[in-house]
Amino acid sequence: MSRRSRWSHSILSIALAGSAWLIFAQSQPMPPAPAAPENWKQMTGEQRLADLHSRRTAGVTAALQAQGFALGNAVFLRAIKEGSELELWLRPSTSSAFNLYKKWPIARWSGTLGPKTKEGDHQAPEGFYAFDSKQLNPRSSYHLSFNIGYPNALDQALGRTGSLIMIHGKDVSIGCFAMTDPVIEEIYLIVEAALAAGQPHIDVHCFPFHMTAERMSAVVGIHRDFWLNLKEGWDRFELTHLPPTWTIQDGRYHFD
Repeated sequence: MSRRSRWSHSILSIALAGSAWLIFAQSQPMPPAPAAPENWKQMTGEQRLADLHSRRTAGVTAALQAQGFALGNAVFLRAIKEGSELELWLRPSTSSAFNLYKKWPIARWSGTLGPKTKEGDHQAPEGFYAFDSKQLNPRSSYHLSFNIGYPNALDQALGRTGSLIMIHGKDVSIGCFAMTDPVIEEIYLIVEAALAAGQPHIDVHCFPFHMTAERMSAVVGIHRDFWLNLKEGWDRFELTHLPPTWTIQDGRYHFD
């Protein structure tokens, strides 16, 4: 094959690959858009939930079924600041452990690596949290939201202050984990169904980074001991795919 022929063949291959990717991208269903913000703002919580269910339940149900899950399966959430990742894990009725369903980019979180310590520091927390159905807020100013349960018992024992730390929509943060509106709608539907199906609470684990031995080997500074304590919980979940239970001993998490 001549140099000109090889060049023409390469261009054709790139064009065909690009066309194939375009066709694939166009074939992926986009979630129906929520109401315009000015209209959404005027809705009651009940109206928002009715709108959410009518637009998103069928699509979310199909996405879950494609991976062997169902609405109502137990849920576990894990937020990782470095890399801005939010993972949603589900435990199907046929399994004793959680399996990863999806990982989304966190649209925005505020502060730096390290725990939240006081009201108004605009710091997203790190630690082990949980929420139940009382923390769901369909009438949120941030599209939809749920309170993750900061401060927990350890935060309170250490004198840390703050409140109203959410996972929510609207892509803004002053200490929360903000998602895009379509993503928070999918998450909200799934956690709402899990709680309605009888899951007493949903664990939310918040970490500064993937707590591998390699990443921890480079850690120095004032948060090292706290992060080593968090790593114990990280390692328990990585081993069992079950959120560990914990108590407080000497100002640290103690895992059962």
